[in-house]
Order: sequence, then C-alpha cells, then structure tokens
Amino acid sequence: MTPAPPHGGAAAAGDEYGSDDAAAPPGTGSGAPPGAGGAAAPAPHRHLAHTWHEARQLAFDCAAPIPAAPVVLRQALGRTLAADVAALQDMPHYASSAMDGWAVNGGGPWILAEPGQRLAPHQAIPIVTGGLIPPGAKAVLRSESGTVAADEDGLPVLKTSGTARPGEPHNGQHIRKAAEEAAAGELLIKGGTLLNPAHLALAALAGYDTLPVLGKAVVRLVLTGSEVVSSGLPGPGEVRDTFGPQLAGVVAMLGGTCTEEVKIGDSYAEWLAALEDTEPDPDAGGADGADGVAGAAAESLPADVVITTGGTGASGTDHLRHAVAELGGRLLIDGIAMRPGHPAVLAELPDGRFILGLPGNPLAAMMALCTLGGPLLAALGHGSLPPVPEVPCGSMIDADPGRTRLVPFRLLYGMASPAQHAGPGMMRGLAAADGVLVVPPHGVQLGEPVPAFALPWGAPIPEPGSAAVKAKPAAKRPARKPPAGGGPVDWSALLG
Repeated sequence: MTPAPPHGGAAAAGDEYGSDDAAAPPGTGSGAPPGAGGAAAPAPHRHLAHTWHEARQLAFDCAAPIPAAPVVLRQALGRTLAADVAALQDMPHYASSAMDGWAVNGGGPWILAEPGQRLAPHQAIPIVTGGLIPPGAKAVLRSESGTVAADEDGLPVLKTSGTARPGEPHNGQHIRKAAEEAAAGELLIKGGTLLNPAHLALAALAGYDTLPVLGKAVVRLVLTGSEVVSSGLPGPGEVRDTFGPQLAGVVAMLGGTCTEEVKIGDSYAEWLAALEDTEPDPDAGGADGADGVAGAAAESLPADVVITTGGTGASGTDHLRHAVAELGGRLLIDGIAMRPGHPAVLAELPDGRFILGLPGNPLAAMMALCTLGGPLLAALGHGSLPPVPEVPCGSMIDADPGRTRLVPFRLLYGMASPAQHAGPGMMRGLAAADGVLVVPPHGVQLGEPVPAFALPWGAPIPEPGSAAVKAKPAAKRPARKPPAGGGPVDWSALLG
C-alpha cells in the first residue's frame, strides 16, 4: 500500500469543476448512494485538487515495478528481457546436411550402403536437408550433382553427374557442423533487450519454452453507460461507444496489456461487482464451466489496474467513489485542476489493484489517461516518467486562473498551433494532433515556450531548433521578367 498522498494544488472545488465534463465536486464518503440499498452518500465537500504536475508525479510514485516473471515465447514479443539468455547446448547440437542428396565417404563412384551403418570409404547413403550426418560420412553430394546408375554387375552405383563442379564434393562440403551457430553456454540475447520475432525464434531454436521478462501491468477495462451503443448510428438519448474501439490499443501503447473488457450499465450493484476481485476461484465449477466461461477466466491473469469510463462526477449514476470505499479502498487522486478531464480519479484497493476512473467524455478521458495512466503504467512496467519537453506556442492563449489546460495542437512551421474541435466530447481535433500543450493557468504569449507531451500513437515532440521543426523553404521558381512596354508587374512569384 502506498502512503496517503497530501492534497495540494491551486484550485478550489468551485473553480475546478466546470461545465466541460458536466461534473460537480464529488463526495468521498463510503456507503452506497441513495436508492442502491445502502446508506445515503454524504454531502459533497470542498477540497483542493492536485495540479496537473502533482497528479502525474503521484501516479508514477504510487506504484512499484511489477517483478520479472517467465512467459511463454508467444507472449514475450515486445517485452523486455530480464536476464541473459545463453545456449543450453551446442547449436546445432549435431552435424547435419545442408542439402538434399547423399552423404558420402571418400571419392566416387560410391556404393549405396544400408541405412544405420557406418560408411566405409567409397560408400554413400541418401540424406535430406537437416538430416543427421551418419558416422563415417565426410561430405554431402547434392542431388543435382549426382546420379545413380547400374554398374557392370547390375548393382546401383552413385556417380557425379555432368553438372557437378570439379572436385565436388570436397571434405566437409554441405555439412553443417555441430556448434556452428553457438557453443553451449554462449550468450545469445543480452538482458534488457526488447524482444523481436527473431529473438523468439532464436530462443526456440536454443530449446527455451519461456523467457524471463520485466513485469508489465495487466489491465481490465470496465466500460459503463446504459445509453452507450456499440454499432450503427445512435438514436435520441443514445451515444456511440468511443472507448471500445481504441482504449485497449492505447493502453498497449502506454505499456499495459488488456486481458478483459466488460460493459456494464449505471446501477450501483453493477459497479460494485465490476470492481470486485475477479480472479478465478479454483474451487468454482458447475454451470459456469459448462459454457467455457470459467475456463476462459482461468487462463487470464488477475488485473493490476482496472480502468473505468464515466461515473466520476456527482450525479445519481456516478458510483465509482462509493464502490471504492465499500471495497475498502482509498482515493489517491480525487480530481485534477485541469481541463478537460478534471474529475479523473485514481484509487488503490486493499488487494493492491489500482482503479483509474476516466471521465465519460472521450477527449476528457484521453487527457486523463495520458495524465495518470501513462505514468502509472510506466512505473508498473519498469519505465520512466514520460518527458514533457517545451515547444513554442503559435498563438496567444488567455489565462484560466487555477486550471491547467490540455490543448491538442498541430505543429506548423516549428510552432504549436492549437487545434480546432477540441471540446471535451470531441475527438476530431485530437485525431489530427501532433501532441498536447500543457497550458499553465496564467496563459501563454505568442512564441512563448510551453510544456507539451506526445500522444501515445504519435512521434516524440521535437526539440526546439531541430530539423524536424524548421519551416520548409518555399520551392524556388524561375524569376519572371517584367513584361515589356511598362505593363503591370506580375508579383505572383513573391507570394509563394
């Protein structure tokens, strides 16, 4: 368990909770909300939200790296190797043929020997690529370089054909020697390597079934809202699910791995059940096992982080805080003095699981995920706190006292230009953005350096003055001579 974080920051609840996420200052008391069969929720209280910088630092500091563990080769792709991998035996561990043809001893012609016996001089035996070189064999004659014909006694004899090269085969030709790739104990993959498909093939070739990798957070997604539809055009009072198609992918980009996704309605009972420990019970059986549900659950790892969508405000259907309290958990972050995404919640349950509550609006949720989820998953996965470099701002942004604003931007001629269509419920501006500006409460002047962070799917923020942010020079055009006779001058060449 992490120590209880101090509440600090710059904005009181009356300032931090505005209209962008349709939320009011939440209460933090325990018990079920009215109408849920429990005690009435306590009246909302005023508190100081964490600043944006405080919140992301706390999200990183509250988690310890998940210990390294072995995983099967199929699951090791993209993971970081926790220890050196050495050859368990010679690779290959036996001499084999590099060609289809015949294993031979000495020069030809060769008498064909019976399989399983040691080859005497001038004897041969058929062999395929990868086949074990029999005792006594000195080389391999390629199938296209030999031919079998009858001798004067009618017995089959192997001879070199007209396509054979002079001296073929010489001793050792077309034989893969034992330990040719690696000797037993030789280092194959160094610890700390990010494993790619070739590494996994090499490990399999060396005889490994599992590899030790650094820990990585297992994430369970809980998508809420009875008004949410997952396909087609939503009707009046309905909204389209924006989290299902992309949230698991973004979590993977941030360093987590999603093993389960559940959708629930807005009742308190559904919330409570979704946040309870869902680790499969080994003694459970019966009906669940009949339809494969229990079997599928048993194969998945218990979650380190549960990410929820919606339910972080103070309406009658916002039950996250009450469910956390009833499960014995505590809030680490209850609101951030930022916009959009201010009602984000980070909590910890007694079993060590973290609960990350994202607001229901898509852009607000993405900003909260980048602010809290990125640092949290980095800490659990042995990573570092994501950098927040500076980029010159391409416009003036007014002050918003007490709140940090997260503004998607396009990088134009080395300057960060705030994107349009960046309301808390919109995604159009973020879809075309190069990054997100972290605008301080006092605002920004034109050309002033502003902190910014890269999007999980985007390129890193370029350093000021780098080639990536320099303006492209206009293509040169041939100079145009003014028309003769003192007519009007064509200035189009100067307009680019």
